[in-house]
Amino acid sequence: MPAPAVRNVVLVHGAYADGSCWSDVIALLQRAGLRATAVQNPLTSLADDVAATQRILALQDGPTLLVGHSWAGTVISEAGVDPKVVGLVYVAARAPDAGEDYGALAAKFPTPPASAGLVKSGGFAQLSEEAFLRDFAGDVPVEKARVLYALQGRIAETLFASRTTVAAWRSKPSWYAVSTQDRTTSPELQRFVAARMKAKTIEVASSHVSLISHPREISELILEAASR
Repeated sequence: MPAPAVRNVVLVHGAYADGSCWSDVIALLQRAGLRATAVQNPLTSLADDVAATQRILALQDGPTLLVGHSWAGTVISEAGVDPKVVGLVYVAARAPDAGEDYGALAAKFPTPPASAGLVKSGGFAQLSEEAFLRDFAGDVPVEKARVLYALQGRIAETLFASRTTVAAWRSKPSWYAVSTQDRTTSPELQRFVAARMKAKTIEVASSHVSLISHPREISELILEAASR
């Protein structure tokens, strides 16, 4: 693989997670000579998550790849218009068009089992332990998955109703990693949005958290994007 043309990578986590979910990918990117930084999303609103991402983008010293997992696909679709961002990498991620009702789009595809495992309290929601272990991180060793469950980010109940104002993938080159064994986001929906954005696409035989269970494949896709 050619030497990376882009040295900066900003990694954005999704719902039911935090920035530590990128740890194994970050180690591989650092080994390849890239400067990787994880965003810590509050998961309170799209605006708050975009602002958290913009704060990290502001610290980058040149061209940057923006990478999003799951819900963070919405975040990078909004924040990715930043002039420093030269490419977008989506990992089992949402990829809404500007102003799109993404829930209505998702409803056209099979309902993933994890949806039934949401537990709501005080205006926030999280996955039950059973749903987290079985449907979110099903191919992660149980001992590690229980740690991830304890770390999970609680989301505002209204988070997924947010709508973007732009779709950065319409103006920036994009890559997409489909998780074929995903029980949190329909693989068919992932394939649809990847094709719609004309992304360079790979498929990983993984649960929703391919960045944890298959970090090498995900880091290789990021390195490919960085070397374009």
